[in-house]
Amino acid sequence: MYEIEICKNELLRQFETTIDDQLATIEYVEQERKIFLTKVSVPKGYNENGFVEQFIGKVLRTLSEGKARLVPTCPTVVAYMRKNREFKKLLPVGVRV
Repeated sequence: MYEIEICKNELLRQFETTIDDQLATIEYVEQERKIFLTKVSVPKGYNENGFVEQFIGKVLRTLSEGKARLVPTCPTVVAYMRKNREFKKLLPVGVRV
């Protein structure tokens, strides 16, 4: 289990966290009250040990506090949302994962 603190870098349009002094990001695009999550980038070696899932979950919980709708275009985020149906409420009407 990792301690993950999320920073929304609006200049680079990405959610960021650091792990072992390395940057992990989820890139996004905002359009008309929708947030498109487009790419997940994590340091090598952190893909298999649960960090990615925790990072995505933390970002989605952060987004659930706002009013914007989520459109996942990154396959990693789509797969996470299929496993964690509680985030389905973030999707705009007509969008399914």
